[in-house]
Amino acid sequence: MPPKSRLTRLDAFAKTVEDARIRTSSGGVVTIASLLIVLYLVWGEWAEYRRITVHPELVVDKSRGEKMEIHLNVSFPRIPCELLTLDVMDLSGEQQTGIMHGVNKVRLAPVAEGGHAIEVKALDLHSADEVAAHLDPSYCGNCYGAPPPPEARKAGCCQTCDEVRDAYASVSWAFGLGTNVEQCEREGYGSRLNEQRNEGCRIEGDIRVNKVAGNFHIAPGRSYSNMNVHVHDLNNFFETPVEGGHTFTHEIHHLRFGPQLPQSALTRLGGKAMPWTNHHVNPLDNTQQTTDDPAFNYMYFVKVVSTSYLPLGWERKPGVAASHRDTADELINLGSYGHGDDGSVETHQYSVTSHKRSLGGGDDSGVGHKEVLHARGGIPGVFFSYDISPMKVINRETRSKSLAGFLTGVCAAIGGTLTVAAAIDRGVYEGARRVGKLHQT
Repeated sequence: MPPKSRLTRLDAFAKTVEDARIRTSSGGVVTIASLLIVLYLVWGEWAEYRRITVHPELVVDKSRGEKMEIHLNVSFPRIPCELLTLDVMDLSGEQQTGIMHGVNKVRLAPVAEGGHAIEVKALDLHSADEVAAHLDPSYCGNCYGAPPPPEARKAGCCQTCDEVRDAYASVSWAFGLGTNVEQCEREGYGSRLNEQRNEGCRIEGDIRVNKVAGNFHIAPGRSYSNMNVHVHDLNNFFETPVEGGHTFTHEIHHLRFGPQLPQSALTRLGGKAMPWTNHHVNPLDNTQQTTDDPAFNYMYFVKVVSTSYLPLGWERKPGVAASHRDTADELINLGSYGHGDDGSVETHQYSVTSHKRSLGGGDDSGVGHKEVLHARGGIPGVFFSYDISPMKVINRETRSKSLAGFLTGVCAAIGGTLTVAAAIDRGVYEGARRVGKLHQT
């Protein structure tokens, strides 16, 4: 026998000779069972290691000077597109009146005919088909006593019906159907409006606004400012041949602030008991409101919360913040704002409360609340007033277990299972021996 080294005395795993080992059938059964249990537990550790969870954080929103995109899709089955105007204004003093860029107006057939889409018109600013190219170069249209609009195609003139309408709006004059106005009769404005009286309209598209408190609204008639008050020309809205008049019955198909979270993110944000849906992020989707009163006002008060979604591994790539900081807002296409090259998404969730009232005033005695009084006056339409929360939610994807944790779990599963199996095997073996001795005696 070779001489023992000093390390031999430190061996904690003393060996037995082959002749001293006893193999039993019960031991084989325990071994097979323990191997199956080890495989099951190791597979569970692997699945846990591969599972991605979303860790939410609530922090103070320190962003400054950012923009925000609003994506909307709203149908008005009882008012034509020619009468609807979309305006945006915020607390910074910026106003966007008669928004056209990035927005489509979809003409809808009358409700009695099914309300299907008739025509989609992309309202791009200064589109080529709106330029009066067929006019004589020396032609200068009359503005009919109103000052020419500063953005007119030809300085000091009103070349189109829209420019005459802008000129009238600048001095708060009602415009009507443009009767006896050369430009409008040439373009057929009045006849076009009367042909669409029974139609509906769907407004869809994207608008980019400052990330400050403000509002956007869809109301009838051309908008303008009168003594620093925002007003609309309601003449064509109320003076209509349609029986019962136009009303702001509407359906909000979709309204969100910022890009849509991917479905995989919504799945991870929710749980099995209560999975997240798009309604958790955009609660106004598929909202319907009905009225028969032309002078009716709907108001939605929205609280917007900034939300970041950071996928696994986002920190190893250039992020959305860096890409937007280095790129001017006007160079980022509508609809792509908030998407990062690393897969991260900067978007917004919101909560909402709503209110509706008749512009004629009165109380709510019809619904059992005669003590509730409504003020008279206002503009018919659908108004969205949004406020920005000072807090920000960061949803960060993480692995539920680290590599070290996975290896530790595997070792624990193997070691624990074999230890328990050895104890069970020893107990079965000793029990069988004792029973055998009792039978022998």
